[in-house]
Amino acid sequence: MIEPGLTSFAAIVLAGGQATRLGGADKATIEIRGRSLLEHTLDAVIDAAEVVVVGQPVPTDRPVTFVVEDPQYGGPVAGLLTGRDSLLRSFPWLAVLAVDMPFITATTIRRLHDAAVGHDGAVLVDPDLRRQLAFVVDSARLAEVEPDREARHGRPVSSLLDALDLVSVPALGHEHRDIDSWTDLRDLADEPEV
Repeated sequence: MIEPGLTSFAAIVLAGGQATRLGGADKATIEIRGRSLLEHTLDAVIDAAEVVVVGQPVPTDRPVTFVVEDPQYGGPVAGLLTGRDSLLRSFPWLAVLAVDMPFITATTIRRLHDAAVGHDGAVLVDPDLRRQLAFVVDSARLAEVEPDREARHGRPVSSLLDALDLVSVPALGHEHRDIDSWTDLRDLADEPEV
């Protein structure tokens, strides 16, 4: 379980999906409010000691490691575990974040961390209490529930999270909003800052 006072963590950014509702566009490079989704996401994990982006390499000013999930387009569990396995060193806990959630900030990640103390982790939930692809998790507990390589393909993240003691952290403002379509992008670009 996560202990109070941890300051060092790694971040896994999931950016390797096929974005079918966006015509196959690379979500990491899509811009909202003058900045790419990847730039917004890297700002959210600015406190991370190491960042792995699971997706095709794109230009960034921040030092990150880019990897492709194994198997490629294998889904979020394959991406998460490939990202974790690509870290240069071990960390007691991980922050996991989809690249298409531009309203998540470093403060969001800190709230998740604070809520996770004494549990296996914490996950952001929307106003309907649905879990979002934004969470922190104890690395050792994740290793205990991870499937073998053959079972990772196409598996939803919920299959991992359901086996863990995670605290639900309600989203503030638009934190839970993601960009799955061009309509989402248009609507979120027009939303006032919160």
